[in-house]
Amino acid sequence: MNEKKLYFIAIIPNLELRDKIQKIKEEVSMRYKAKHALKLPPHITLQMPFKKDESIERALVQELAQFAAEQPPFNVDLLGFGCFAPRVLYIKVVNHAPITELQAKLEKTLEEKVNFDPKEITKEVHPHVTLATRDLTSHKFHLAWDKYKEQAFNNTFTVNSIFLLKHNGKCWDIYREFCFNA
Repeated sequence: MNEKKLYFIAIIPNLELRDKIQKIKEEVSMRYKAKHALKLPPHITLQMPFKKDESIERALVQELAQFAAEQPPFNVDLLGFGCFAPRVLYIKVVNHAPITELQAKLEKTLEEKVNFDPKEITKEVHPHVTLATRDLTSHKFHLAWDKYKEQAFNNTFTVNSIFLLKHNGKCWDIYREFCFNA
């Protein structure tokens, strides 16, 4: 029997913006003792973590490559900070439509081509870039939110690929990038 591995699918900003967001995540982690979000790169989730036999990895990679090749690039605007009280602090995505449309198409591909069970599929996404989650205590959350709620953050990046991430037992690694149709 093949071993099940943990994967998820996401949009990841370009390296320059990724580094900028990573610095904010590290600041939040140091200041508010919330390290969980550091286990993965800055991203916008398209498909929540899922377990699959490693034996289907090749088929998954092929289908994601084909799916991505059929997608047009689009821009994502990031503006300011938001929260899901009392545990999550994030950077806001302004224009949800292109991401939710991409996610809906991905959902269909995963169900039809990779035989995902409908229960495995992420049905609704609220696009955002997480800075702190899970281990951010309620008290520290309120301190962090007081600091970031009025703070400026404004950036735009072009989405021209999606990423498959794979858990290595401790954190998430970028496993594959799938480029869109240029």
